[in-house]
Amino acid sequence: MIAAGRIVRLAERDRAEVQFLLDGEIRGALAGDTVLTAMLASGHALRKSEFGADPRAGFCLMGACQDCWVWQEEGSRLRACTTPVAEGMRLRTTPPENWP
Repeated sequence: MIAAGRIVRLAERDRAEVQFLLDGEIRGALAGDTVLTAMLASGHALRKSEFGADPRAGFCLMGACQDCWVWQEEGSRLRACTTPVAEGMRLRTTPPENWP
């Protein structure tokens, strides 16, 4: 079951469910969701704000602003707002220690 999150899914609830790992926790999403949609629908913020204590949920949502970077466990980063979520993805909201 997909948990309630920061966004509410109003339609297309009949798509197949996929699972991915986010900061070490198993999360559920629907096939065809972007990583950002999957994160927000599963109850997780995108990242912490650098300007205060409030969590961020993305900014432009179309790949133009550089606000939605997340990292794959092997170290490469991706844009959460334009990358489709895939079964078994292993993601983190903070860069790995060896990040340039």
